[in-house]
Amino acid sequence: MSIAKVIVDVPTSQTNHSFDYLIPEGLEELITPGVRVSVPFGPRKVMGFVIAVTGKSEFKKLRTIDQVMDMTPVLTTELLDLGRWLADQTVSFYIQAYQAMLPQVLKAKYKKEIESLTEGDLPDHLEKLFAGRAVISFDEFMERKGNYRELLSAIHEGTVQINYIVQSKETIKKVLFIEPDKELYLLEEALVDLPKNAQKQRVILEFFLKNPEPVEKSKLVQKCQTTSSTIQALIDKNLLRKSEKKIYRNPYENTTFKKTSPLPLSNQQQKAITPIWEAIDQTRNEVFLLHGVTGSGKTEVYLQSIEKVLAKGKEAIVLVPEIALTPQMVRRFKGRFGGEVAVLHSALSPGEKFDEWTKIHKKEVKVVVGARSAIFAPFENLGIIIIDEEHETSYKQEEQPRYHAREVAKYRGQFHQCPVVLGSATPLLESFARAKKNVYQLLEMPDRMNEQEMPPVEIVDMREELHQGNRSMFSKRLLEAIRERIAKKEQIVLFLNRRGYSTFVMCRDCGDVMKCPACDIALTFHKSSHQLKCHYCDYQIPMVRNCPSCESDQIRYFGTGTQKVEEALLEAVPEARIVRMDVDTTRKKGAHEKLLNKFQEKQADILLGTQMIAKGLDFENVTLVGVLAVDAMLNLPDFRSSEKTFQLLTQVSGRAGRHKLPGQVILQTYAKEHYAVELASQYDYDQFFLQEMKMRKNFHYPPYFFLTLINVSHPNQLKAMEVTRMISKLLYKHLSDAATILGPTPSPIERINNRYRYQCMVKYRDEPNQRSIIRKILQYYYDEIQKNDLTIQVDFEPYQLM
Repeated sequence: MSIAKVIVDVPTSQTNHSFDYLIPEGLEELITPGVRVSVPFGPRKVMGFVIAVTGKSEFKKLRTIDQVMDMTPVLTTELLDLGRWLADQTVSFYIQAYQAMLPQVLKAKYKKEIESLTEGDLPDHLEKLFAGRAVISFDEFMERKGNYRELLSAIHEGTVQINYIVQSKETIKKVLFIEPDKELYLLEEALVDLPKNAQKQRVILEFFLKNPEPVEKSKLVQKCQTTSSTIQALIDKNLLRKSEKKIYRNPYENTTFKKTSPLPLSNQQQKAITPIWEAIDQTRNEVFLLHGVTGSGKTEVYLQSIEKVLAKGKEAIVLVPEIALTPQMVRRFKGRFGGEVAVLHSALSPGEKFDEWTKIHKKEVKVVVGARSAIFAPFENLGIIIIDEEHETSYKQEEQPRYHAREVAKYRGQFHQCPVVLGSATPLLESFARAKKNVYQLLEMPDRMNEQEMPPVEIVDMREELHQGNRSMFSKRLLEAIRERIAKKEQIVLFLNRRGYSTFVMCRDCGDVMKCPACDIALTFHKSSHQLKCHYCDYQIPMVRNCPSCESDQIRYFGTGTQKVEEALLEAVPEARIVRMDVDTTRKKGAHEKLLNKFQEKQADILLGTQMIAKGLDFENVTLVGVLAVDAMLNLPDFRSSEKTFQLLTQVSGRAGRHKLPGQVILQTYAKEHYAVELASQYDYDQFFLQEMKMRKNFHYPPYFFLTLINVSHPNQLKAMEVTRMISKLLYKHLSDAATILGPTPSPIERINNRYRYQCMVKYRDEPNQRSIIRKILQYYYDEIQKNDLTIQVDFEPYQLM
């Protein structure tokens, strides 16, 4: 008797453990840890993950597994173990952790089909089932009592394969191919026999005599300038045949990648890469922090470390922030490693993501380049994990399971005994502090590759500009520099820290600001659609002419959005050609790439944008970077606001003068004296680190203390407040005296989507029982969470305090 232990897809605390199910006869070989099964659960059937197979159960009466959903495990034993650890670390459900590791498509409903990859080489039983067909449905295989053992060994031998057909038509892309259905000499005979007026058929047959390989129907129509009916006529004569082939959707099929070779390493690169190479050679787990200024050649260090890993027959994961997954980044890896690379990020369609994941799962690639979730790539022989721009907050997942990709990377690095490399020009304070204490090994790359200095930064005090009567958003100095650069045919990057046309709309008579009725947040004006929008709940209304409170028509726009800057810029510098990049202009698929290519090909002088232009971009003709409004970020209610400002300014400044032409940065601010602004203008990370660490120590913030943030939300304000107060009390009672509990307090944005939000925070150095206490609290409120619309979110390493 074989019994499977199954984690079912019912995310509740009562079901957060494995359930025992009988494995039906004939399925014993198929049901192994890591496959998904469909099981009866209560009155319905649900999906579940098999986490173990055993011979005994403490329960007398067991239900039987309904069917197997995978022929080969979708999760490796390592990932099953990782899922358990992840759920414990983030106090989430096991099922949530396992689901987070798989592409979206595998969570949808789908059918399976079996495709034969050979002709006549199958075991008798399967040969009978296929009966000359190339593909049969899995349901038919089950109905006709197919032999699982034979199927499994045919899969391992590579003579058949299983395809998933998602009902949303996302997984498999099929293309119609046309090929000769007769020997070539018979085609030649048919060509001679063709009537004179069948000229179009003649062209097609002549094409196949020269190129007998199968060809896509659409390409054949193009090449022979023919029609579907002409091709069909030749199919009817049994001269040609059509076949459907499954092809991988290739998000980069129209892009050609120029093969690149390893570059000679500079002294500082050689010094940084040697300890990484040693760890690879010795199969040793170590965490390296590669601290290199922008343009110091960190990417080449990554590429040559991966090369060493591939030479040992192992695999590599490279994480890059979503925002920096630019075509430029992909080009570097595809150029060096070609078809060995799979790319995973959010701009791909679900089908493209599934195809890339399938390549990894089938071991067709050795390198994955991707955003946060690529850390779960199902590799079984990892040789290195690299996290580029490790300070980026997008490595933290903001919904359950709330994991940080860095911690998952460290856990996988220990399992595979391989190095983990964290790279950044402005590392997180926590990471740099760990490197200083030798928890991580620090590798420094302080110089730029082309021996050039970092571009000089000029700070312009906007208060002075106001005193001189300049009320525009551009200082005289910046406009002067922009005109100079355009005259020299050089390019400019202008960075603004927000999107939309204008940040908020206010009545000058009564001072009322137009707010979202559901969120207590100022609405943003979007000029293209002439609407006011809430960026939290998507509430939108047409722009108002009169104030809703006092009916005055003195409605004015305040703040600067990207659209507004673009207009003002065209007014001041009419000759400028501008590419604007923000959330609104990059919504459509591929828009990001089109805009960047336009700039790359010098069809524009100025690239104006928000966060998404701060990182990973490398244009040789950019000599001026202007930063318009840095102060918005400095004033956020967040203890990391100075650090984020310093990082951003350093990153943006690094976009100038990366090649032969010298660069310059002009930084406009109302807070000239702030140490984050001052030290960023001097690129002095070490001094910033010392100053910021003092502040963190005084106020008991990371890295001196750990934080846990608990957010409670409910449609009723009193209820939200009451629950938060109760949670604070319970934590106060059960945690040690060394822990500090702050709150309850309203969240910085008190209401979103008609839900009131309150929070409390724990500051601690070491609270080993904290997770089990929080689990008990969540258990205590379980019924209310289920039935009473209460939400409690726990974050053990919060990056979003809003």
